[in-house]
Amino acid sequence: MRRDIFQAIADPTRRAIIVLIALQAMTPNALAEHFQTSRQAVSKHIKILTECELVKQQISGREIYYSLEIDKMKEVDQWMEQFRKIWETRFNQLEDLLKTMK
Repeated sequence: MRRDIFQAIADPTRRAIIVLIALQAMTPNALAEHFQTSRQAVSKHIKILTECELVKQQISGREIYYSLEIDKMKEVDQWMEQFRKIWETRFNQLEDLLKTMK
């Protein structure tokens, strides 16, 4: 089952996992050390991230390392772009108004 990427990033723990594995590939045990939760709970979060293809796994011996599929984050960036343009336009309008008020 492929999950929606926005469902995955809606959870603060999953966002924190994304930040951690963006820096380096990590095992579930290594990830669990960063949270006050069980390894099983972290594994459930990793499963959701994997289902939406934000995370890829690499097997090394008996360990599974998870890393961020950075290209997948482009979906979020593309969706946010429409709002970025609105914000920039409004900030520019505000800047112009403030300049005329001086």
